[in-house]
Amino acid sequence: MFRALVLEKDAEGQVSATVRELSEDQLPPGEVTVAVEYSTLNYKDGLCMSPGGGGLVRNYPHVPGIDFAGTVEASDDPRFRPGDRVVLTGWRVGEIHWGGYAGKARVKGDWLVHLPDGLTTRQAMAVGTAGLTAMLAVMALEEHGLSPDRGEVVVTGAAGGVGSVATAILSRLGHQVAAVTGRPEQEDYLKGLGAARIVPRAELAEPSRRPLESETWAGCVDAVGGTMLARILGQLKYGCSAAAVGLAGGAQLNASVIPFLLRGINLLGIDSVFCPIPRRERAWQRIARDLPMDLLEAMIRPATLAELPELGAAILKGKVRGRVVVDLSA
Repeated sequence: MFRALVLEKDAEGQVSATVRELSEDQLPPGEVTVAVEYSTLNYKDGLCMSPGGGGLVRNYPHVPGIDFAGTVEASDDPRFRPGDRVVLTGWRVGEIHWGGYAGKARVKGDWLVHLPDGLTTRQAMAVGTAGLTAMLAVMALEEHGLSPDRGEVVVTGAAGGVGSVATAILSRLGHQVAAVTGRPEQEDYLKGLGAARIVPRAELAEPSRRPLESETWAGCVDAVGGTMLARILGQLKYGCSAAAVGLAGGAQLNASVIPFLLRGINLLGIDSVFCPIPRRERAWQRIARDLPMDLLEAMIRPATLAELPELGAAILKGKVRGRVVVDLSA
């Protein structure tokens, strides 16, 4: 038996979340059984735990949690053996397949990545989907010419999970990071992660009247989307890029093509859900190398399964800072 956070839907369509004991024979089919040690909280997890399941959950009862790290207990996949330390993010686990908010998980071997040396399972979930996405964004920007000598890199939604990790990684790599936040009380936190300066969200929250503004940014990691991303596209330097990783500020992009035509900028879409395994492995190796572990520790807010529904509602309101790490033994 093991503990799990289980979502159930009543006749009126309302979703409730309770911590329950489950048995291993209740797990869904899969090739690898993992003893889950840690999970985390992402924006999608908040959606899954919200009324209606945020449109992501199809069947109930359901165990959410879009990522987890732990140790292989049993495997029919020759790539994984009992005792291997593994991490899982994406593949719609926690949405249409039972996820990491449980003491055990059974999944396809194709969804797992061996944890790099130097990373603990707790650290892996302090990184989680948000941190992996941040690293994928940094890699994409580098592949399109980003280097520290080109100028400031702007990170939007900087106090959130993706933004926090992106700020720490970019700073470690020698970049000047301008951290955008609507929460002025987070200034000390963001500067502790390496941000060179804080940009109040209000400065980028309104549409520009001009398709091109002063060339300001050498790159962007954007977790907001909407008006803010459109505004930043008109502020990128010639030939520079923005990596789009989220839509906390809206899914619509009312932008001009002029920055693409006159400045040769790039808008890079970052997907961590179906990202191929070889690229995931490279990203995790980069995380182990380039993310300062002392700064990672500063981002962590510990949590238990029972706290997750309340935290899920908070993350949807933008009230969660850094990375929530769920200890499945607590």
